[in-house]
Amino acid sequence: MTEAAIRVEDISFSYGDVPAVEGVSFEVAPGEILGFLGPNGAGKSTTIKILTGQLTPKSGNAQVLGVDVTTDDPVMQAQIGVCFEEKNLYDSMSGSENLRFFASLFGIKNLDSDDLLRKVGLVDRANDRVSKYSKGMRQRLMMARTLVNTPKVLFLDEPTDGLDPVSSQAIRKLIKHEADRGAAVLLTTHDMYEADELSDRVAFINEGKLYAVDTPDNLKLEHGKRSVKVRVREADGVKERTVSLEDATAGEELKAAVGAAGLMTIHTEEASLESIFIEMTGRGLEG
Repeated sequence: MTEAAIRVEDISFSYGDVPAVEGVSFEVAPGEILGFLGPNGAGKSTTIKILTGQLTPKSGNAQVLGVDVTTDDPVMQAQIGVCFEEKNLYDSMSGSENLRFFASLFGIKNLDSDDLLRKVGLVDRANDRVSKYSKGMRQRLMMARTLVNTPKVLFLDEPTDGLDPVSSQAIRKLIKHEADRGAAVLLTTHDMYEADELSDRVAFINEGKLYAVDTPDNLKLEHGKRSVKVRVREADGVKERTVSLEDATAGEELKAAVGAAGLMTIHTEEASLESIFIEMTGRGLEG
């Protein structure tokens, strides 16, 4: 059995009298992407700050790479990568200089900064000052900087929030690549599409509490309808009907639909992660 790269056991944290995380438990295996899905203020960022040693849990415990997160362990810290929404880049330096400076903090010499910048689509702007970068370019540079030390664990806090589709897709592709090479990824997001596209499992968090931890497919099967919606163009217009897969006649109905001359579309009535989240928590993912 593979040892979990991230293990969280019943952690809680409050800002004064306001609880932010309450009794949260989960694990992330090497090579797995866990999407931490919830609206703003749900407890996602607080959880990451606990796991990266910025906050100390009031109760419970958590380990990263087998090391207690409350321990100031430089060996463990050298094997993690962190990308927060807040950009802490050096504007007066170029993209390459930012990466080489960050690499020096890990004792890494002869960094191939062009290779990292190529992965995020910035190699052509390698020598430009970061002050000239757009928001999307800065975020892509943050992702490149996160990978300088080839981390075994990645903590990504809303890595595509507010970005254009091209920048978002570039970052998602890179996240998938990192998981494929064996990195454990904890990805916080309120973007249902992003969580569905990237995550091996998702964790629903709202008001500091976990409501579910499972694969997107399992959640959709559990909360969706076993039915198919058929749209057919007929003489008097487009007709739509639902075929329940629970019915004994479903096979014959679908066979007839496929053979119909006016068939337009057939698709399953699958629940979305957002609709499941709302069903469980009574709250949407935005806001």
